[in-house]
Amino acid sequence: MPSRVSDETSTNDVLRLSHRSAQLLHLAAQGLLKGATRKARKADVGSTIARMGILQIDTINVVARSPYMVLFSRMGSYRNEWLDDALADGHLAEAWAHEASFVPASEFHYHRDYRLGRAGHWAQKMAERTHADARADMDALLERIRSEGPLRAIDFERDAPASKGWWGWKPEKKWLEAWFALGKLMVLRRERFQRVYDLAERVVARWPEPPPAGVLDEASVREHFIVRSVQALGIARARWIADYYRLKPRVTDAELEPLVARGVLRRVEVDGWDDPGYVHADHGELLAQAASSTLRATRTTLLSPFDPVVWDRARAQDLFNFEYTLECYTPAAKRRFGYYALPILHRGRLVGRVDAKAQRSAGLFQVLGVWLEEDVVLTPALVEGIALALCECAAWHGTPRVAIEGASPKGLAAQLNKACRG
Repeated sequence: MPSRVSDETSTNDVLRLSHRSAQLLHLAAQGLLKGATRKARKADVGSTIARMGILQIDTINVVARSPYMVLFSRMGSYRNEWLDDALADGHLAEAWAHEASFVPASEFHYHRDYRLGRAGHWAQKMAERTHADARADMDALLERIRSEGPLRAIDFERDAPASKGWWGWKPEKKWLEAWFALGKLMVLRRERFQRVYDLAERVVARWPEPPPAGVLDEASVREHFIVRSVQALGIARARWIADYYRLKPRVTDAELEPLVARGVLRRVEVDGWDDPGYVHADHGELLAQAASSTLRATRTTLLSPFDPVVWDRARAQDLFNFEYTLECYTPAAKRRFGYYALPILHRGRLVGRVDAKAQRSAGLFQVLGVWLEEDVVLTPALVEGIALALCECAAWHGTPRVAIEGASPKGLAAQLNKACRG
């Protein structure tokens, strides 16, 4: 990590940012400030994930599975198989991080050696209980992979009914996931989004650059994740940091003081905050632009519910005054915005949400509803931006027909349909 800040921010004076500048600095670090200036390339997948540090995995496939959607929000239209290829080629790994996530292979050893966080994680606890209850069966499964090679859950045929726990998985799927959480198995590749498991040592041996041997000490791993969290967030309050990689215990201002003293982090003040913000040394140029109010946001796009910008609901509320709940876990009768509503990012603000469904067989991008926040002013630029975001997302899915069935405020649906047809 850098030992001191860059020339732009090497002063001892504490910079003060407006709240708006803090928002834009965060989005700039996340790659969401402006649209892409060229077509996406295969290598952009790895660099985009490296910028975020982690890419959370979720399997819900109403619009697009979350990891693909997060990349689309930043890269624009790209080929989904590029993410699969990056994993299979050993440039990415799967690990328990924020939750189950893709991480750069170059940082996998930090995740491998983060013992404190894994010990308290639900997946680790469940894996340990599963192994205690089914040790012989799990050991036999591991030996089968050792002798036969990589296997998927579907390769284990079973007539017995699936269990009620672990999402109704059959025992072999539970055992595979338990060995993955315990570190004995890793994901070699995915086939139609299904994990293909192999022994951890065989997976990393295939990588272009296998992880270093030895075990990192806990303090070094924790510091790495703290610094990477601040770097990925662009600007962070101490209370936001632990959530990014699910660190325990929580991070405090006192813990960050040595990193500030070493010049790895820069402390800043933000209007309306009663505690300091922190910026990574590598963001010196962005910080200078934020301090001079010269950052500009031009991108309008849809975000996944598991996008780093919104996955921490408290941070999204703090930074954007955006109250967001994913309602797929809410009974249908109690939902306000639909099963899988996507936040709308427009020119650096979270302005609303979209409930959409990609009807691929019909070539239809069905928009069940669009809801703007109460304080958002409906302007031609906003309508144009949202319409463009919907059309871009629809084209990426191969569902070129866009139909907006409902929207609030009144008249928005008609304006969006007209803009999409135009």
